[in-house]
Amino acid sequence: MNRVGGGLLAFFAILLGACGAERRDVIVVGSKNFSEQALLGEILAQQIERKTHLRVVRRFYLAGSYICQQALLAGRIDTYVEYTGTALTAILHEPAQGDAASVFRRVQTEYKKRFGLDVMLPLGFNNTFAMVVRGEDARRLNLKTISDTAPYAPNWRAGFGYEFMERPDGYPGLAGVYTLKFSAAPRILDLGLLYRALLEKQVDVVAGNSTDGLLAARDLVILKDDKNYFPPYEAVPVVRDDTISRHPEVQAALAGLAGTISDAEMQKMNYAVDGEHHDISEVAREWLRLKLHD
Repeated sequence: MNRVGGGLLAFFAILLGACGAERRDVIVVGSKNFSEQALLGEILAQQIERKTHLRVVRRFYLAGSYICQQALLAGRIDTYVEYTGTALTAILHEPAQGDAASVFRRVQTEYKKRFGLDVMLPLGFNNTFAMVVRGEDARRLNLKTISDTAPYAPNWRAGFGYEFMERPDGYPGLAGVYTLKFSAAPRILDLGLLYRALLEKQVDVVAGNSTDGLLAARDLVILKDDKNYFPPYEAVPVVRDDTISRHPEVQAALAGLAGTISDAEMQKMNYAVDGEHHDISEVAREWLRLKLHD
């Protein structure tokens, strides 16, 4: 290792140590880099602020699952919301199989054993990957399932996020299970641009999320995963064990969110942010006021 590389490592080691010392009574909440994740991070943050006397720092839009996981393990954040199917396949590198309950138990057990992380009870909704086409195409071609698209795929352009292209529960496996061959390699798109590209006919099919707010407001159709390729993706808070040891009140606060968010509620909140351009903190605050008015 050269001197510069060693110096950088030493700098980051000091920085991490300093962060840990300075935020002994501060909880850092993280999120991935899309609206739903920032909303969920804000709900966690406001719930902790409501139920404890701790100061909360937001560290949102931390790219994808791997970066959030590494931030947790390094102590840069204390908690964020993950999805059980993502945890199973992308983090634990296990096959995408099992019902919701068995996937949750497996993830909870392995996260505790391998990483010293506490996977809390699901928030209540399942945000699965969704293969989405334009409504006009679905009606014209009578498309209802992913299998229905196979004959048309050779003439189609696909648009996917980077993580979907790389993940074991993403495009490579999907293409194999459904025998999908597109006219060219899928375009890699920012998650915020997927539906715009689809509606503007830059691509013909995208991999979105089933709780995306714009799905309810645009002429878009989710195709049924008729071969059950995707595992369940229940949203679960993940918390560092040492954070819970230092502040058991954080665990109690987050436990109060279990089972409180339905698929429809999550989609409505997402639309308030992405479709109506409301402030994320205000959307989270209003949901907490109406849902948890204790």
